[in-house]
Amino acid sequence: MSINSINKKTSNKLENILIIGNGGRENSLAWAIQKNELVKNIYILPGNAGSKKINKCERISLDLNDIKALTSKLKFLNIDLIVIGPETPLADGLGEVLRKNNFDVFGPGADGAKLESSKSWAKEFMKEANIPTANFWKVKSLKQAKEIIFRSPNPLVVKADGLASGKGVFIPESKEASINATEEIFKGKFGDAGEIVVLEEKIEGPEVSVFALCDGKKYVLLPTAQDHKRLNDNDEGPNTGGMGAYSPTPIMTKSYLESIIKQIIEPTIDSLLRKNIDYKGVLYFGLMITKLGPKVIEYNCRFGDPECQTIMPLMDKDFVILLQKCAQGNLTGNEKIKMSNKFSGCVIATSKGYPHSYEKGFPINYGNIDFEDCQIFDSGTSLNSNGEFITNGGRVLSIVCQGKDFNKVFEKAYKNLKEINFEGIYYRKDIGHQVRLKKMVKRAN
Repeated sequence: MSINSINKKTSNKLENILIIGNGGRENSLAWAIQKNELVKNIYILPGNAGSKKINKCERISLDLNDIKALTSKLKFLNIDLIVIGPETPLADGLGEVLRKNNFDVFGPGADGAKLESSKSWAKEFMKEANIPTANFWKVKSLKQAKEIIFRSPNPLVVKADGLASGKGVFIPESKEASINATEEIFKGKFGDAGEIVVLEEKIEGPEVSVFALCDGKKYVLLPTAQDHKRLNDNDEGPNTGGMGAYSPTPIMTKSYLESIIKQIIEPTIDSLLRKNIDYKGVLYFGLMITKLGPKVIEYNCRFGDPECQTIMPLMDKDFVILLQKCAQGNLTGNEKIKMSNKFSGCVIATSKGYPHSYEKGFPINYGNIDFEDCQIFDSGTSLNSNGEFITNGGRVLSIVCQGKDFNKVFEKAYKNLKEINFEGIYYRKDIGHQVRLKKMVKRAN
């Protein structure tokens, strides 16, 4: 059944959409959703300076903790669908609160969000469901961690248990570095998120991101993507929230995908059902393709950033209908996502010093941007008193381009990046190096 035929059968209104969040992910979701002619208004709470540049979009300011005022305003706006972008409000249970107030919400409750908000819970979930993942140890003290690290033949990966904005994972090269990372976390580097530490055996192979839109029982797969977590070229430096991405990933063969569906995606949804967790939202599977096959590195309970910015331009106008069907628990299981046959790539422009301390408030200057098959999604921006766009975050802009091959995609992205300037602008020069010809990478440097 095509999404077009679903559209004709669906009588549910889709005029007024609310997107919660303030990053490039939320702007890219709004950009994809506004394509549908049924949609009249998209409200972004709180959004950023670039949100208003998107067709049909308006920023609104409401306190997510004042549920009475929030729900009153949303009823006044006749909101037909709520899409929650970031992990924190999902982990705090906003999705279930809004559902209890009779809103259709795309985003799991706090119980489903534990897949991301507690790495130890997620690892135990995988172990119980026999889902392939790295061996792990849940530790609550530095002494306990040292004993495990010293016994291990190799250095162990160190993860803060709770939410740490994508920065709570350390991949040390020595046992001493594993111990130092563990000590930093226990000393409060990530606050309450570091009260428990997960130690993992190192596994090797290329990483890939797989997204499933889920209605609680059934699911639809989005195009795969590959993220670049490390700050610097050649995949070096500290972990970040993501420095760029591309989609789809050529390494994701039909055989791998069939294996992932059978061994990971469907067992995950089945296990959620057994635990009476009604998961309505996107399931993100961060995977590593090892010599022994695909293994789960992590779950996310929301769209990845910057994978979301990369994938959204590939979606057709009826993407929002799938979100609504998931929110209502109405997937048939036969839906097919109609998407562009082009390739898509994203490069993130950051503030100097990210992912550590950085300054903000610098004017953003744009030169001659080629917007054909190219989008610039604001991530960390605001307006100063003169109405000028200024930096207001670590990751400032997502430059996303599409083309018939990855060389053309990244050639355009880097060409446009040269037309953008703010004090301290930084970006990797080798995003997509896995899929670009070497001569193309050299031209970008």
